[in-house]
Amino acid sequence: MTELKIQHILTLTYLLSKGAKHNFVTVTTESLGKSIHKSQQAASKHLVDLENNQFIERVISGRNISVKITLKGFSEMVKLSNTLQKSLESSPSHVELKGTLVSGLGEGSYYMSLKGYTKQFKTKIGYIPFPGTLNVRLDKKIHQEAIKQFENLEGIKIESFSDGKRTYGWVKCFHAKLNNSINCELVLLERTHHDNSIIELISQVCIRKLGKLKDGSIISIKIPIES
Repeated sequence: MTELKIQHILTLTYLLSKGAKHNFVTVTTESLGKSIHKSQQAASKHLVDLENNQFIERVISGRNISVKITLKGFSEMVKLSNTLQKSLESSPSHVELKGTLVSGLGEGSYYMSLKGYTKQFKTKIGYIPFPGTLNVRLDKKIHQEAIKQFENLEGIKIESFSDGKRTYGWVKCFHAKLNNSINCELVLLERTHHDNSIIELISQVCIRKLGKLKDGSIISIKIPIES
C-alpha cells in the first residue's frame, strides 16, 4: 500500500479545512499553492499525485477543480494524527540542564535575605531560602538555549518591592530537582549581571553542603514543565 508522502500532508490538511472529508470542494491551484507556500505548479502536481495514489478524487469541469478526500486519504491522516498525539503525550514533561558549579559574586546572600523577598518566599514557595544562590554555568549551547524558554513562562512570581531608598526587581521561581535528589528552585531575576550561561538556584538547605559539592562539580537540574 502506498504511504502518504510528507510533502502532501499540508495539501490534505488544507482540503480537510475546506470540508473535503465528505464533500467535493472547489479549489484552485493558485489558492492551494499560497496556502501551503508552494508554487502553483507544485500545488497542481500535489493534486495529481494524491489522485494517482487514491488519496483524493477529482472532478474537473472546465477550469474548475472539485476535490474530495477518499476514505484511504482520510485514514492516512487519522493514523498520522494518532502518531503525533502519542509522540506529544510521551515527550518529557521536564527540561533537563547540565552544567558546572561555580562561585558567584556573593550578592545572592544579601538579596535573598531581604524581608521584602523572604516574606513572599515563605508564602509562595513554602520556605525561606538558605542565604545565597547556587550558581551553575551551562557549558553547552543547547542548555543555554533551553533556559531561554523560561523567560516567557509565568513561574512563581516574587514581586518587586521598595524599601524607601531603592527598588528591588522581581524574581521568578521554578520548582527544580538537583542531581535527582535535592529539591530547589530555579530563579530568574529581573536584574542580573549574568547572561544565559549562568543559572541560579535557591533551596531551603545549603545545597553545597547537602550535596557535597564544590566548584567544578558537574550538576544536573530537572525542571518540570506544566502542560
